[in-house]
Amino acid sequence: MTREEHFRRLERVEKVARNMDRAFRLPLTRIRIGWDGLLGLVPGIGDTLAVAPAVWILSEAHAMGAPRTLLAQMAGNLGIDYVIGLIPLIGDVFDIGFKSNSRNAELLRAWLEDHHAAPGEGAPSRRLDAA
Repeated sequence: MTREEHFRRLERVEKVARNMDRAFRLPLTRIRIGWDGLLGLVPGIGDTLAVAPAVWILSEAHAMGAPRTLLAQMAGNLGIDYVIGLIPLIGDVFDIGFKSNSRNAELLRAWLEDHHAAPGEGAPSRRLDAA
């Protein structure tokens, strides 16, 4: 897979992460919430449904050749989000602040930029919060 293909895939990962973690702004606040937080409000199945995009992000990282240590860290973020998200009310508040999908997208971007950087040059930087 070429550098350009990796960064195109990363852009899709970042878009999904934004939608899952910060798609909407709560009125009269600076707090952003995404589909992950909203789905988590549905008892029983909401948190489980929100795992699917998170697993897709993890599988994209694997397909791009991310090392096992990075995949383990990303899986840890996903697991923490899922397990704590299952706790009524506490999990819902946690979902708003933890933003595991964004954390994982940022980890993947950092690894790709390091992996594809030529000696003495950096890869193009684009923050997840930009859009």
